Amino acid sequence: MKPPEFGYVAPESLPEALAVLAGDPFAKVLAGGQSLVPLLNLRLAFPSVLVDLRRVAGLDEIRRDGDQLVLGAMVRQRAAERNPAVASAAPLVSAALGHVAHPQIRSQGTIGGSVAHADPAAELPAVLTAMDGRVRVRGPGGERVVGADRLYTGFLETALAEDEIVTAVELRAVPPRTGAACVEIAQRAGDYALCGAVAQVTLEAGGRVAEARVALFGIADRPRRARAVEAALAGELAEPETFAAAAAHASHGLDPTDDPRAPAEYRLHLARVVTRRALQQAVEEADT
Repeated sequence: MKPPEFGYVAPESLPEALAVLAGDPFAKVLAGGQSLVPLLNLRLAFPSVLVDLRRVAGLDEIRRDGDQLVLGAMVRQRAAERNPAVASAAPLVSAALGHVAHPQIRSQGTIGGSVAHADPAAELPAVLTAMDGRVRVRGPGGERVVGADRLYTGFLETALAEDEIVTAVELRAVPPRTGAACVEIAQRAGDYALCGAVAQVTLEAGGRVAEARVALFGIADRPRRARAVEAALAGELAEPETFAAAAAHASHGLDPTDDPRAPAEYRLHLARVVTRRALQQAVEEADT
């Protein structure tokens, strides 16, 4: 199918972009187009005008700001995936990006676009949730910061206003002896996950778990932090039996529905499986 008719503007500054959004309630931001273009082609989205951010300076930077890794909203996913600073400060980002669609798509898809689109089966919103990340947002009232715990409110829904633009994602850099992993089950490589887990584990010198962060995706209307799993790991020896016992809590509080791709009970089983595997892989990375 072909997309519906729409206008197109490519402003060169944030104030210009924000002015378009403020003047037209049906305008839509175009970041990388990874999600929006398919929706247009399927005629599931009908914007009056697309506001393309690719010419806005300063939105494609990757930098360290103290203990924070700052990813500009227009950083291409492929660029972040291959960036050494990202791999060092936020290995969970690198691990998760390797599962996003295909390299050709990641070369166009952006960090901010995926985070703002809020697809519950996408990897980056789960990473933001697991790492207690934050997004910087600009709107008519100025700039504000929104934490991951407040950002996602439902299926494809966020706490962002229609006239606001995500400008950057901020993640706290990991301490030494931290490993990360993303494990997902999909019908085909590159498809959205039936269920997936991202895990970040920091080890103490004695081989016990100092901190674990786990989030699930593809199983609810938004990314879900697996706090029961994290609590079961705290202070425990990092060994397979520990991971299996902790992963048994992965389905705690989840209530998925049946759909044509998978019944709910199978997704709950997958939640436990991918969590155990992600924990094991994360610890292996932490020990290297």
